[in-house]
Amino acid sequence: MIWILVVVFVICLLLRFPIAFSLGLSCLAYLLMKGIPLIIIPMKMYSGIDVFVLLSIPGFILAGNLMNRGGLTEKIISFCNHLTGHVRGGLALANIGASMLFAGISGTAISDTASIGSVMIPAMKKEGYDADFSCAITAASSTVGPIIPPSVPMIIAATLSGLSVGRLFLAGAIPGFLLGFGLMFVAYYISVKKNYPTFPKSNIRQILIGFLDTFWSLLMTFIILFGIIGGIFTPTEASIIAVFYAMLIGVFVYRKLNFKNIMVIVLDSMKTSASLMVLIGFANLFGWILITEQLPQIISSEILNFSENKYVVLLLINLLLILVGTFMETIAALLILFPILLKVAIGVDVDPIHFAVIALLNLMIGLTTPPLGVCLFVSASIGKVSIGAVSKAGIPFLIVSLIVLTIVTLFPEVSLFLPNLFMD
Repeated sequence: MIWILVVVFVICLLLRFPIAFSLGLSCLAYLLMKGIPLIIIPMKMYSGIDVFVLLSIPGFILAGNLMNRGGLTEKIISFCNHLTGHVRGGLALANIGASMLFAGISGTAISDTASIGSVMIPAMKKEGYDADFSCAITAASSTVGPIIPPSVPMIIAATLSGLSVGRLFLAGAIPGFLLGFGLMFVAYYISVKKNYPTFPKSNIRQILIGFLDTFWSLLMTFIILFGIIGGIFTPTEASIIAVFYAMLIGVFVYRKLNFKNIMVIVLDSMKTSASLMVLIGFANLFGWILITEQLPQIISSEILNFSENKYVVLLLINLLLILVGTFMETIAALLILFPILLKVAIGVDVDPIHFAVIALLNLMIGLTTPPLGVCLFVSASIGKVSIGAVSKAGIPFLIVSLIVLTIVTLFPEVSLFLPNLFMD
């Protein structure tokens, strides 16, 4: 009967239903065909969201929106321009740098693409950069966000597996910076080749002012990260601290927040959080059905029957996750596949923290993989460029992302060094 679940789910995706509704309708069809009482739907949905650490997600979403609407994005971009504007293709490097800095606030790739892209893509086009390149670099750099901590997908991965949020945050730092600097190298090479413009070099005073403008925003990331790692507060408590901090900075430092727009931001954040919780609830029901049908055991045995070599298994998992990431939203893919594939990875002696970083990297790369990568569509719509042109321009960045994925997959210490250094 599992085919009913899969067929209805795929049909809903093809009809462009929201992923949460696709999961819900496919589960409903399965339960009706099997004659299972529908009371199981609210029971499993509630058990899926009745996890204390998930309370941190609405907090981080609200904090990110407060900082973004409070003027953070423009100040980060301005600071990065002061640092790299004098280099050939400096605006492209600033785009990537802004995404790396903004990562600690948003923690999600699509929000990064939308917020950074809405400012950077028009600016790059105005200064003479090709539109397809501007969109491609914005989409590619946005994937750094969920790798560099704090990260909403990492919190969900930790919730699904019982892993330490602090260790996961630390594990993503080096791979995230590797990805960011790799993208910068390619952007610089292309910019030199195409003779993209430069800006006058900023003096020390301008750089210092730019740093001071962004200091309070960046400080929030360090407070969150080191507070969790140091055991000062839990991720849920950190998210509430982040909200109050973001509100104080937005009102009294940047002075772009007032009662009226704070209420709008809170309402938008509530909508985002509610939709995410519905998604998590339906995904838990979907996962329960998969477990009932013993699909995790079937997938595990099929992969291990094909090969028990750790690297062959990881290669197969990488291919699967990149494919899934091209057409499925990251958090939905994590909720459905991560627990299943984690068992396979542990079965071939892969460290669970290491695997979590690999899985997240794969799904991020999927967001920029042609022809269905979600971040490609977002940036293409902002830049008013065809998805084909953006996909073609993004191939060099995709290659770099795959190289970083390969390094992280083959060398566990890249992701495990910091967790082992700072945490027991």
